[in-house]
Amino acid sequence: MDADSDVALDILITNVVCVFRTRCHLNLRKIALEGANVIYKRDVGKVLMKLRKPRITATIWSSGKVICTGATSEEEAKFGARRLARSLQKLGFQVIFTDFKVVNVLAVCNMPFEIRLPEFTKNNRPHASYEPELHPAVCYRIKTLRATLQIFSTGSITVTGPNVKAVASAVEQIYPFVFESRK
Repeated sequence: MDADSDVALDILITNVVCVFRTRCHLNLRKIALEGANVIYKRDVGKVLMKLRKPRITATIWSSGKVICTGATSEEEAKFGARRLARSLQKLGFQVIFTDFKVVNVLAVCNMPFEIRLPEFTKNNRPHASYEPELHPAVCYRIKTLRATLQIFSTGSITVTGPNVKAVASAVEQIYPFVFESRK
């Protein structure tokens, strides 16, 4: 087994965070009173609204900014954001769905082997940091992709990046380095 051979790694996307604007002021009290599946956080000045399908939680501010979390793909995030905008329209707001953007993708990938973390950190020193007293994983940052990888000794890797493409290429990029330090 060598690092160049094609190994099929399953990348499981666990969370996609997206943001959009409604281009209108939103009355949070009205949303809290008339909306379904709503939690009104008056002290913070926001409303949490949950959709069942797709399973998404949205944070709504009175300025019209909405952040959606919980989707498992970029398409599902956009579909959920559009459904949310539609439900706000049904409450009587002049919502225009604009400035949609995926801001964060969280994924998990399992390597078919365990990893020696001290050796991996020593070989990849400027990008990797390992503090076993603080956290059980190596934090590896890829600045060009704006991705952060948490590499655990079990072979589990948690990847955070700006989009699905960056997450996939981060896993492709890290594989040869992790392969060198396998147990």
